[in-house]
Amino acid sequence: MNIRKFGKLLITGLLAGALAVTAGCGSDGKDKSAEQGSDGKKVITVAHTNYYVPYDFVNEKGESDGFEVAVMKEVAKKLPQYEFKFVPTSDDDLLIGVESGKYTVGTKGVWITEARKKKYVFPENNIGASIIGIVIRKENADKIKDLPSFADFSGKLVPIAPQNAQYNVIDEYNKENPDHQVKLTSSEAFQVAEAYSWVLEGRYDAYLDIELSYKNNIQKDDAPYHQFNDKLTYIRYKGIPTYPIFNKDEQAFAAEYDKAITELRQEGKIAELEQQYFGESLSDYLK
Repeated sequence: MNIRKFGKLLITGLLAGALAVTAGCGSDGKDKSAEQGSDGKKVITVAHTNYYVPYDFVNEKGESDGFEVAVMKEVAKKLPQYEFKFVPTSDDDLLIGVESGKYTVGTKGVWITEARKKKYVFPENNIGASIIGIVIRKENADKIKDLPSFADFSGKLVPIAPQNAQYNVIDEYNKENPDHQVKLTSSEAFQVAEAYSWVLEGRYDAYLDIELSYKNNIQKDDAPYHQFNDKLTYIRYKGIPTYPIFNKDEQAFAAEYDKAITELRQEGKIAELEQQYFGESLSDYLK
């Protein structure tokens, strides 16, 4: 065989191999065979944050754990036609991974926003709830009992970035309470320690914060800002529904999730898991 003929055969073989690889992938280059489990079931890859106790985390045994993870595991029992795979990861990887199709669904205590609705499919039914409220100085606890009384006290709230979902919480409150307005001003992002300090210093009289963040940042003995615990306190406002986010191509699976969640609520399983992970029903705070 001469060198020229050998070269043609080599090129032909390489092209055939490339075509064979492409046939096993979609147009986006993702390996479609990876979507099938060993028994032929479609694999549902559930990404979750690995640190957000008690919502989504990795426990001491190295297992995926948390309230939202536990709910998704119950959903898996309702949908035996799928094989569920739980993947702990970072915030950024979860968001990018669900959007790109690397993951089918992600859960991390997500709130609905208009910006997120453009990137992901949100189901009709929430998976859980988180509590939001205000951090105030303890010296004012006798005067500030809720958002209306805070508004009457001064309404001086630490500014919120407009793209933050918390901005919408106060905007909606002001629309519903025209006679008890909170001063809603926008700002760029800042360190959470600054917000606590601004309240302590009297620059502002309250900081809108998720209760779990307040507990992790202030209340716990090993919290990074535990030194503020004697001077600050927390007042609950309301519950915000949290949702899993689905890849845009997974509308049909999101509908199956909705059906499973409805059954789990009717059976009391969601309430049982709330008691297990939170010691109370956060769903009671949803308005």
